[in-house]
Amino acid sequence: ALPGYKFTFPQDYFNHPRFDTEWWYYTGNLKTQDGHEFGFELTFFRQATGVRPDAAVAPAWQIDQLYLAHLALSDLTGREFYHAEQLNRSGPGLAGIDFTQRRIWNRNWQVRWLSDSTNLQQLNAVTEKVNLQLRLRPEKPVVVHGHNGISRKGPASDQASHYLSFTRIDATGTIDWKGKRFPVPGLAWMDHEFFSEQKHPDTVGWDWFSVQLENHEEWMFYRLRGPQGEVSPFSSGTSVDSTGHSQFLPGSAFTLTPLAYWTSPATHSRYPIEWNIRVLARELSLHVTTVLPNQQLISKNGIGPDYWEGAVRYEGAERGKPLRGVGYLELTGY
Repeated sequence: ALPGYKFTFPQDYFNHPRFDTEWWYYTGNLKTQDGHEFGFELTFFRQATGVRPDAAVAPAWQIDQLYLAHLALSDLTGREFYHAEQLNRSGPGLAGIDFTQRRIWNRNWQVRWLSDSTNLQQLNAVTEKVNLQLRLRPEKPVVVHGHNGISRKGPASDQASHYLSFTRIDATGTIDWKGKRFPVPGLAWMDHEFFSEQKHPDTVGWDWFSVQLENHEEWMFYRLRGPQGEVSPFSSGTSVDSTGHSQFLPGSAFTLTPLAYWTSPATHSRYPIEWNIRVLARELSLHVTTVLPNQQLISKNGIGPDYWEGAVRYEGAERGKPLRGVGYLELTGY
């Protein structure tokens, strides 16, 4: 990922096979009319393996590209977390990204673009326990993070990604869960990132926040961490005002302070799940909490990492005006 990349839409919402790694993250907070709250995550990954195609293997079964997908449901009211994953080759239509079909899928999990003009999308994911069906309508234009088309992750020229988001998406649909169908309006967020060598070798993980406030502002922050927990100067963020105008934030513009931790009984990883966020120039202070401490995704196939990603709430003030909101928190490398 190099400076000067010129995004072209809708093409850049889809596949970039010249890059090794690519992902599409959909997360959101949903709430039924009677107050039952859910969080959801549906993520599609494409990963080049570096394995040369084998002339003796049919093209559909080559392993030069792998497709991984994660689904998670946070039943915030019921205090229960569920997640599943799928790993496939492209096979005879098992998984892939197809611009002509406007489709990203892994078996029976998919996102399909229904309109190029409005970016209306249909999200579907079915397992033996969950059926998630959402229609997603972005309320603001796409945001490109970073400077000059790249989101810097380290000092070297190739330690960067192309990173874009829809930061406020109107979501409507249903969740089938525990024998009941829940109509669930709410807010969603979409991240799309592609790169070949993203992070500095000394970076062991990151803390990422999506923030959707009731005043129709959004924020994205990420903090890159070194082996001793030191914060990389290449951490950064983005603010998006109520009209959709975005602004880059260097890591020096904000502080992310962990306040409380949860230790996984499965992996013994210790995750910071309560935080304070401050942006001094905007006089912004946000307290980050979650009602469900266990939102850890544990890889079942050994390919993907174990990480914490879950629904959070925000409460605080900007220039003395009270603020509330929702969003998602991702914690890796713990």
